[in-house]
Formats: sequence, structure tokens, C-alpha cells
Amino acid sequence: MSEEILINVTPRETRVAIVENGMLQEVHVERATKRGYVGNVYKGRVQRVMPGMQAVFVEIGLERAAFLHASDIVRPSLPPTDAPEGGKQNGHGPVPPISELVHEGQEIVVQVVKDPIGSKGARLSTHLSIPSRYLVLLPHSRTLGVSVRIEEEAERQRLKDVITPLIGDNHLGYIVRTNAEGQSEESLAFDVTYLGKVWRVVQENIAKAKVGERVYEELSLPLRSLRDSLNDGIEKVRVDSRETYEKTVKFVQKFMPVLSDRVEHYSGERPIFDLYGVEDEIQRALRKEVPLKSGGYLIVDQTEAMTTVDVNTGGYLGSRNLEETVYRTNLEAAQAAARQLRLRNLGGIVIIDFIDMVDDEHKRQVIRMLEKGLARDHAKTTVYPMSALGLVEMTRKRTTESLERQLCEPCPSCSGRGTLKTAETVIYEIFREITRAVRQFNAQKLLVMASPKVVGRILEEESAAVAELEEFIAKSIRFQAEEHYSQEQFDVVLL
Repeated sequence: MSEEILINVTPRETRVAIVENGMLQEVHVERATKRGYVGNVYKGRVQRVMPGMQAVFVEIGLERAAFLHASDIVRPSLPPTDAPEGGKQNGHGPVPPISELVHEGQEIVVQVVKDPIGSKGARLSTHLSIPSRYLVLLPHSRTLGVSVRIEEEAERQRLKDVITPLIGDNHLGYIVRTNAEGQSEESLAFDVTYLGKVWRVVQENIAKAKVGERVYEELSLPLRSLRDSLNDGIEKVRVDSRETYEKTVKFVQKFMPVLSDRVEHYSGERPIFDLYGVEDEIQRALRKEVPLKSGGYLIVDQTEAMTTVDVNTGGYLGSRNLEETVYRTNLEAAQAAARQLRLRNLGGIVIIDFIDMVDDEHKRQVIRMLEKGLARDHAKTTVYPMSALGLVEMTRKRTTESLERQLCEPCPSCSGRGTLKTAETVIYEIFREITRAVRQFNAQKLLVMASPKVVGRILEEESAAVAELEEFIAKSIRFQAEEHYSQEQFDVVLL
């Protein structure tokens, strides 16, 4: 499989695209005015304790207070024990009341695990974790875990055998990342040393920091992408900024020297994203409808509660029978849905409404295709069995806003509803408002200002109704078209 990382840098925005076999799979955006907070560590102060929610709001210097749940608070009084790989490192057993863990006004060191999304503040944890290329340091744990994505038992044991003497008795926990598979002792030893230095600096920063100050900052988007994604499977990393290219080369030479020859500066005249068709793919990823090669299509709808994906056969008629047509469409849809979730960075609860199938084996094959498509997704996903209605429930871990929420805003005309009142509906609202105004206030004449479409319809198709209304209220009404008014907007002025 051919895989490349493209890094596009402009003065106020950086974008990273991951392209597999010429097809865009992931795109990440970071703007100077809106850098994400995930991974950053702050010294905060407990602002408000909410016993009913088993949570507290913490002031960390952001626009909104951040949220910390009792289950995300380290409980050092418990003896250190091994934890499930990648899970919380202590806190086994029932969670004590929040008031026993923290109190109002208490200073606390926290890490952002989820960016502010919509109207919600950032989500916090006191289970700090600092990632490097091959390891994740867990300062409040003594666990040594190995990523579940490293499946071969012999390799898992080798990694544990290599790392155990390296960490000695430094009383810190580590998780071995998927990237560590097949790596040498030297590479892993470098990471252990690096993380030790970083943690010492963080401890020094904590000691002198004031409330609301950041004590550890996650890497910038280009370096973060290379740390998490650059491996033997990546053929090229192309960077279109000389300055960022030099930074990435230094980073790669320091952490992944054997891959440093894969980073190159792109100096072509055409924008790098245009060259690979990434810009067009981003535009398509902002649409609801996703066409399938067979003629079918998906409808992707993101709401506050969940994301729904509806599968339709469209113009695909198949060649055998209805069941075979539905099965082929669902197989293609499963693959396309997995890609769209990753590309659009959709998280939380996802419901995929496949076309109804009768054959149980067909249902299993569709689920397998979906899971196969999600296998390369860096975000944690969980897929549940298909329901009797042909619905597949799944979850995808969400830490940042979706692509649509990053690049778009609600429509000012419909306020994000996706629909507008018809001109006819607005006209009857105007008529009601006129009647209401005349009963409340004295006026000889009335002026109605509305959008050109609404005014045009009133004068052409509703002229008889206007004449009746003028006779009923015994006053004349004048209509004025306003170009800048939306279809739902109008004003009734008494003259």
C-alpha cells in the first residue's frame, strides 16, 4: 500500500493530509487563532464542585471552565497494580464521592483529553500521559502495558523484556505504542531517556507555575502527525514550507533517523493539495451526499447527539436479484462509511442504516467489511452487531471537532436547521403581524420590508389577499424589497 503525508503551511494555517493509494484518508487542520488543547497540561484551580454529577469545573485559563469527572482523578492512596493496556492506571473499585477527592479552591494539575466542542468546555484528566515516538509515559502509574494492536505474543513479550530493565525502578508507568513493533533496544532506550527529561522539565514547570498556566504543550500539528503516523509504510512526507521542512527534518533525524530520507521539500508551482486532489476531496467531505461507484450513495448527517449514515441503492440495479444488489451496495457502503468517518473526523455515537438484508451471512460480511475499513483508523472504534432493523451502532473516540465544525459555521439564514420557511409561510406571518400591530398601535399607513422573493410573491400572487387585508384594517400597506434580507426576515413599520 502506497501511503504519503502531505503538509501544507500558510502563515495562519497548517494542514496535514494522509493519502493512501492516491486517496485522501485523513485531513487535520490547525489554525494559529484556534490551536487545539488536547495533550496540554495545566495548573488549574477547582472552581465548582457538583456532587450530583460526580464532577468539578476547573479553571485552567481557557475561555470556558473545563470539566473533570471523579473517574478521571488519580487516587494515589490505592496500591499500584497492572491495568488494562491503554486504560486508566489506577482507581480500581468504586469511585468515591467527588467531595472526598477534591475541594473548591484546590490547585490541581490536569491534562486536556478532549477539546472544547460546541458549547461544552474541555474535558480533563489528572491521569497525565506524555507520548513519544514509541512510548507513552504515565507519571502516576507503575504499569507497563503494550498496545493491543501489537497482536503477536512473542513480540509483545520481547518489548516488555527490552523495556523493563530500561525503566528500572523509576516508579513511572509506560505504554508501548503500536509504532514500537520491531524496534531495536537502542530506539526504545532513546525514548525512555527523552521522556524522563520531559517529565523532569514538567515537574519544574509545575513547581513554579501559577493557576491557569500551561506546564506542558503538545507538539505542533506537523510534528505531532509525524510522531504518530510516520513509519515504514509511509513512502514520502512532502512539506511545502522551507521553514517547516527544516523543523520536520530535525525532528525526524532526532527520533526516527532511518526514515529521514523520506522527508522532502515540495517546491512545485502548483499547490501541493491541488496536485493530489486533496482540495476537491475536502470540499466533497463537507457535503451530505457521498456517491458510490456502483451508483448508490450515502447520506451523512451530523447532529448534536449522534452521526447517522443512511445507505441507498440509488441508480444501482444489480445484475442478479434484489438480495445480491442490496448486499453489493452494503459492502461498498461499509467501506465508504469507514473512510468518511475517518476523513470527516466524526466521533461519538454513529448509526449506520444499511439496506435491509435477509441472509445472515451477508450481514456478517458487511460488518466484517466495516471493521476492516476501520482497522487503519487511529481513533478507537467499537462496532456492535447489526440490529433487526439493519442498523449498526458504533462508537468512535472523539477528541477534537469534526472537519465540518472546524471549517464551517451554521447558516445565518436557517440558523443551522438546514431548511427555510417557504415564501408562502412568511407571507402569512407578515399578515398576522400586520393585524397584531394595527390592534396595538395607531398608524395611518404601514410599510413592510422583506426579501425580494417574498415581496414579489405578495405583489403577484397575493394581491387579492392584500386588498382584503387593507379593507379589513382600513389602512394602506406598502411593500419594499430589501436585497440583504433573508427569506425568513421581515419588518413591519408603522408610518
